[in-house]
Amino acid sequence: MPLGPNPVIRASKSAKILIIGQAPGTKVHNTGLSWNDASGDRLRDWMQVDRETFYDESRVAVMPMGLCYPGRQSKGGDKPPRPECAPQWHDPVRKQLSNVELIFLVGSYAQKYYLGKHRKKTMTETIKDWRDYLPEYILTPHPSWRTTFWLKENPWFEKDVLPELRKRVKKLLKT
Repeated sequence: MPLGPNPVIRASKSAKILIIGQAPGTKVHNTGLSWNDASGDRLRDWMQVDRETFYDESRVAVMPMGLCYPGRQSKGGDKPPRPECAPQWHDPVRKQLSNVELIFLVGSYAQKYYLGKHRKKTMTETIKDWRDYLPEYILTPHPSWRTTFWLKENPWFEKDVLPELRKRVKKLLKT
């Protein structure tokens, strides 16, 4: 790990929503605050929650596939989450989160790991069949700037998935 280990996870046993993304970026590594960047702004917008609610770990837990910043790729962008991290930490952490009623699988790494052979050939096909994974999972692309083109090419996501996602989030955060 080029910046050294700094596991970033936010969770409480009372959380009803669990967000599983890929791995912290440098800004998150430096601040220790998950989704503390433009991607987080977009994710919170998708959920229609403010920062205070999002960072209330008694309500929303956040656990990336890789708990530490994995470094940069030579062609740009961050490296994928380290492959040993999720098998080591996800099951023990999830066992502690017994109140979780909805898990966000954000991006292809989380979807591949959690859906395994039940996912479709591509991330787009998997998300397009999002109803197949309810009520346990809600699927989204990674909310980075790179997703802007994907959203334009797949308007059904904002039309169909986001209203259901928001409805479920609102219901779970009401209590």
